[in-house]
Amino acid sequence: MRMGQDDCRSEKEQPDVSVVSADVLPGSALPAGEEAAGAAELGPRARMWPSLVAVYRAQLSRARFARIPLLFVATFQSIGIMILMRGVVDGGGEAESVVAGASVLVVAFVALNLLAQYFGQLRASGGLDHYATLPVPPAAVVLGAAGAYASFTVPGTVVTAVFGCVLFGLPLAHLWILAAVIPLAGAALSGLGAALGLLAPRPELATLLGQLGMSAALLLGVLPADRMPEAVRFARDLLPSTYGVEALARTFGDHPDWAIVLGDLAVCGAVGVVSLAVATWAYRRAAVR
Repeated sequence: MRMGQDDCRSEKEQPDVSVVSADVLPGSALPAGEEAAGAAELGPRARMWPSLVAVYRAQLSRARFARIPLLFVATFQSIGIMILMRGVVDGGGEAESVVAGASVLVVAFVALNLLAQYFGQLRASGGLDHYATLPVPPAAVVLGAAGAYASFTVPGTVVTAVFGCVLFGLPLAHLWILAAVIPLAGAALSGLGAALGLLAPRPELATLLGQLGMSAALLLGVLPADRMPEAVRFARDLLPSTYGVEALARTFGDHPDWAIVLGDLAVCGAVGVVSLAVATWAYRRAAVR
């Protein structure tokens, strides 16, 4: 009995700190504001480069299994166009434009058309919410996906260029320029495709815009510019892939003007930076909605 009374007395003597506010706790206790801020900050944000590499690998692995049939379609489409144009174009500068345009068309089909569809479906299905919860910069998501889709076009573009050179009797010596044309044209077209997919209010509209962009790359890039009206040539100059086509076409000659080639590549790269920046802004805008 005495032990029960002592226990009750000891319990009454112990202070109840569960109702004491944090700002009056002694010594090492943090103020309430600082404690809440520390609890809200779960961890440091991931750095740009590791995040970009992680997204790139994930997207490349996904595209490797899901997009291989479409890559064959893009390659066979470009090869079929060159075979049809072989009956119209004999050679010379027109043949160079056809081969260069058909090669870059593979990049447009994957980087512009498919990426617009991908981001349009991702936005409609709520997939952007998953990326928004990850501690990765928005630019890493856009650049990783764009880089994966652009890299996926390399085999088809090389096969198309080699086949076109053999078909039209063009030299193969300077095809190494594809190492610069593919990433720069791919960056410009990927940024454009991502922006179209993220800004389109519906996935069907994103698919339509991607198809229209690829059709523009087909008509304005493959057909020789000398046979186009002046207004169409102006529209051709506004298409980002045109400068990649021109850079590749100029290297088929015996003595290419490398200054002009570098100028076309520089324009293509500048457009790529702008389009990827717009795509990053569109991603931020779509992710907060």
